Amino acid sequence: MCGIAGLLDASRGTPAAELEAIALDMADTLHRRGPDDRGAWADAGAGVALASRRLAIVDLSPLGHQPMVSACGRFTVAYNGEVYNHRDLRAELEQAGYEFRGQSDTEVLLAAVCVWGLDGTLARCNGMFAFALWDGEARLLHLVRDRLGEKPLYYGRVGRRLVFGSELKALRAHPGFAPDVDRDALAAYLRLSYVPSPHTIYRGVHKLPPGTVLTIGPDLGSTLPVPRPYWSLAAAVAEATSKPFAGSAGDACDELDLLLRDAVASRMQADVPLGAFLSGGVDSSTVVALMQAQSDRPVRTFTIAMPAAGFDESREAIAVARHLGTDHTSVELTPADALALVPRLPELYDEPFADPSQLPTLLVSQVARRDVTVALSGDGGDEVFAGYNRHVLGRRLWHPLERVPRPVRAALGGALLRVPPSWWDRAAGGLPRRASVRNAGDKVQKLGALVGSPSASARYRALISQWPDPAALVVGGAEPRTVLTDASSWPPGLDTTELMVYLDTAVSLPDDMLTKVDRASMGASLEARVPLLDHRVVELAWRLPLDLRIRGREGKWVLRRVLDRYVPGPLVGRPKMGFDPPLGEWLRGPLRDWAEGLLDARRLRDEGFIQPAPVRAAWDEHLSGRRNWDYRLWAILMFEAWLG
Repeated sequence: MCGIAGLLDASRGTPAAELEAIALDMADTLHRRGPDDRGAWADAGAGVALASRRLAIVDLSPLGHQPMVSACGRFTVAYNGEVYNHRDLRAELEQAGYEFRGQSDTEVLLAAVCVWGLDGTLARCNGMFAFALWDGEARLLHLVRDRLGEKPLYYGRVGRRLVFGSELKALRAHPGFAPDVDRDALAAYLRLSYVPSPHTIYRGVHKLPPGTVLTIGPDLGSTLPVPRPYWSLAAAVAEATSKPFAGSAGDACDELDLLLRDAVASRMQADVPLGAFLSGGVDSSTVVALMQAQSDRPVRTFTIAMPAAGFDESREAIAVARHLGTDHTSVELTPADALALVPRLPELYDEPFADPSQLPTLLVSQVARRDVTVALSGDGGDEVFAGYNRHVLGRRLWHPLERVPRPVRAALGGALLRVPPSWWDRAAGGLPRRASVRNAGDKVQKLGALVGSPSASARYRALISQWPDPAALVVGGAEPRTVLTDASSWPPGLDTTELMVYLDTAVSLPDDMLTKVDRASMGASLEARVPLLDHRVVELAWRLPLDLRIRGREGKWVLRRVLDRYVPGPLVGRPKMGFDPPLGEWLRGPLRDWAEGLLDARRLRDEGFIQPAPVRAAWDEHLSGRRNWDYRLWAILMFEAWLG
């Protein structure tokens, strides 16, 4: 695992030493991603420079140093990630006569490109990666990102130079980099709590979309080319649904079990200590169970507990760990431990990012890094196997509602919206404790908006929105076109639930969930690997009928049945829990003064990005306890803290 950076100078007038120095300065901002080694390479005649910061995982020797030049001398790569099937590829290349110097997957990647070309190599690679490959013969720079978007890569222009890096801070380190805040991207961020690809918070700077290659010649041209896909989730979904799984439910469980075993085993390859995050839920328990089933020693597992902050998964995690026989570490942390990280979030996440579970994810990464350098994670299970409440609710509520005439639905939604949220809160407060609903008024308000939505896509947008009309909140901003709004990019023939599952995987998975995990783990110099996002697993999941993923009130049905083979159901049968701290209480308590300073009306007015009046109204309502606007306010606060 590494952090990479570099540039392509169309003027081709900069000496190699200066190019290397610039690229290395950019890469050095990524030292947490790669504390073990650093290096740079340049070709002044082509105007190209690549740099790397390395976290050594496979082949710890100097033979794994980057940037690395191919044995034939044609290709040079700065590479971030892991190719999990590199041993199989190595064996195939050796049979073809290729001789290797070291044991790194980086060398295998370069050899594969020499033999099979870039596209042939990407078709064969199973992994998470983002890399820059310079082809010295064709004089082309290729920027490449993995299929599901586990590893990030950003790029943009500074005058006659293309600059790129694993994080935005690497681009900011380039001399002369002075972009403007993209107000349209800010509007999208305030709806979603993250900036969706291919946009970034900066105008003219882009995220490379998952599963794509950006190929650039040394002259750059007046506009950058459009990245081309080498793998597409939409195409994979269309292909899978056209050839559905034909076996029984038992056959599906057998096939998934075998495939997940292989996905987990391949991600257990490392020359450094390895462990796993364990929450005690279905996804992480499945990963750990398959790790332990294939390990000759107890797997190291890690859980954090913050009972004083309202979430504590340690009891369930300890029970699963005890059953599986793992070497388990459970650390109880205080709210003060989490609050101490708040000032670090803008620097770690590098652009506005407001998923509150960023705090516990960073904490558990720091705990794990004390003992291991690689940790497997259960992320992706909800997106791939339809595990979110909205997926389950879709089968039980949205599908029947779609048969109700639209005017009737609109009238019902309007009726729900007219009842004050405080009335629902009081009504819920009178229910027995076991049946009580937290923030009932807010939930009914959202339900009213959903019921009245005119289409499945509008319903999904309403469901995932924090600020429902962010363009009115951002001065001079209008939401940009994204996958969420571009129906022409969606696979055909999906029903409401399938569309939600697809959009969760295509958008929120790479730009929210995987961004959160990448920055949190890399902030602790820890490599996180995600077996449930093996692209073969994703493709199999979409071949399965939806009723093998959702049955009755149970999402992730087929994944749960696989887990049943390793862990008794009662140990992981608790209701789905979030991983979010009690932001609402913190904003009224220990974070109040910090938030008040960032939400000051004069400050907002002087900055000129966000209209003060609706923000102050939400803040006042939140402080009074009349409404819980924690997520909305957190999005504003993370932007303001980032803006500095």
